[in-house]
Amino acid sequence: MPSTSDVATASLKNLKSFFLSSRPKTWIAGISPVFMGITLVKGQPIHFDLFLLTLLFSLFIQIGTNFANDYFDFVKGADNFLRFGPKRAVQQGWISSQAMLRMAMIFFAFALLIAIPLINHVGLWSLPIAILCVIFGFLYTGGPKPLGYLGLGELLVFIFFGPVAVCGTYFLQTLEFNGYVFLASFAPGFLSTSILIANNLRDEISDRASMKKTLVVRFGHRFGCWEYALSIAGAAMIPLLLFFLNQAPVEIIASSLSLMISFPFVRRAFSSQDPKILADLLPKSALLLFIYTILFCLAV
Repeated sequence: MPSTSDVATASLKNLKSFFLSSRPKTWIAGISPVFMGITLVKGQPIHFDLFLLTLLFSLFIQIGTNFANDYFDFVKGADNFLRFGPKRAVQQGWISSQAMLRMAMIFFAFALLIAIPLINHVGLWSLPIAILCVIFGFLYTGGPKPLGYLGLGELLVFIFFGPVAVCGTYFLQTLEFNGYVFLASFAPGFLSTSILIANNLRDEISDRASMKKTLVVRFGHRFGCWEYALSIAGAAMIPLLLFFLNQAPVEIIASSLSLMISFPFVRRAFSSQDPKILADLLPKSALLLFIYTILFCLAV
């Protein structure tokens, strides 16, 4: 019989493994658009209960997707090749595949439960949107034709971590759409996409070997580098457009200037295909989004 201390140690190891599998360095992609959406609400009171539920919904969808990725990439053999990114819990044997899939389903279920009061607030018409968030989180690496394996990852990330999340957060507070908010939502969409591209640049060799046809695999490393650079450049343009076209405060330009620190990251992407050298592009891209979000929220 295992001792109480052995059980406790095993439980702590499992918790740590699940935490690492949730990929906390990427959480900013789910957090940023919600904070930006709430910051753009002007001239009316903030419903903090709705804000908290929106934030949890976004984060739970992202974590559930990361758990599903860990499971499906293992099942489909994508983790059978040498990777230089974060270790995968199922592949390493830290967590069983069944436990990982079950945890993904739990987080998706929690997200839908959290969505109930949000749906009740805006109307039943919003139910399909919540369901689609879960479905696409599941189908990103799951199903017979995983969307991430077909090169559709960038499009999904841009849409759901950009316009859907920012405009959705804003609408839940105001019950109205706004062109200014829609334009602003492109920035987190672009920067979240740059995080995914950094991931795909690092994993190009293993993805190619496992037939995971990301856009980097389909069109080559240099295409991925330009894709990465243009995603960051696109995000840098948004505050300038908001300032010149929508009379945003001049301080918002600081959000664009903050992305100048990405120059060394972009240069590194163009100068090397070594996964070891490219490994820190993802956390640094996440840091870019974090800095941008803070400066944007302070400016508007």
